[in-house]
Amino acid sequence: MKAVQSKWIFLIVLSLIWGSSFILIKKGLVGLSPFQLGSLRIIFAATFLLIIGFKSLTKIKQHQWKFIALTAFMGTFFPAYLFSIAQKHIDSSINAILNSLTPLGTLIIGATIFGLTFQRRQFFGVIIGLCGSALLILNGAANHPGQNYYYAILSIIAAMCYAVNVNLIKKYLSDLSPLSITTGNFAVLLIPALVILSCTDFFEVAHLPEVKTSMLFIGILAIMGTCVANILYFKLIQISSPIFASSVNYMLPVVAFFWGMLDGEMLSPFQFLGALIVLVGVYLSARK
Repeated sequence: MKAVQSKWIFLIVLSLIWGSSFILIKKGLVGLSPFQLGSLRIIFAATFLLIIGFKSLTKIKQHQWKFIALTAFMGTFFPAYLFSIAQKHIDSSINAILNSLTPLGTLIIGATIFGLTFQRRQFFGVIIGLCGSALLILNGAANHPGQNYYYAILSIIAAMCYAVNVNLIKKYLSDLSPLSITTGNFAVLLIPALVILSCTDFFEVAHLPEVKTSMLFIGILAIMGTCVANILYFKLIQISSPIFASSVNYMLPVVAFFWGMLDGEMLSPFQFLGALIVLVGVYLSARK
């Protein structure tokens, strides 16, 4: 009973943290480019984790480092930039809704690559979720001509990266502590993130007030939305199933939509319908 209660507590806390990440990305993009935001998020998180978790790296066996590197790029590196680029062109609430496709991707990738078994109901959930995503993108493109909804495809790709990540961790890294996995991930990503940041004009504009404000938002995003959340997420994966752990993503739109409304965002009736279809599809795919 204790394990059952724990996984639901982890799920709710993660929903609140990650659901708030999209509005932080939006605020961070006011003074930063997507590549600067993604790089700073990784750099801040890596610095924090290496301070508190450096000793945990000794627990990673030599043969596990290839999976640490793979999960680092699939679970953090690519999504950090893809979501940031997409956020520049679409609403934060839409970004969060598309992120909720992760459980569907977890099911598809788990079944085709990792041998995960699934039921017919879950298959129909995948189809329904994809239809809802298509409705969101097409209707958003038609009703928001000032936003380029083709960039929503980047959010879908990022969600699929998350789906690969959760399956990899469950299969290959379940014996490692969440702190070891998270610290190892960001130790791998620190240098690539620094290289990308140095290729931008960040050091020329870092003194600007709006950039400093954006960095504050990204600092909060890095520590809470990346470091703390990843540790909780990896623990959730270990004490539950990949599909249950990834189901946190269909709770994110509720939190993200609340923040979006406070920031002046609003979905059209057809987008509400698309969001509902996505959540129904994800619910069916995540049920046992």
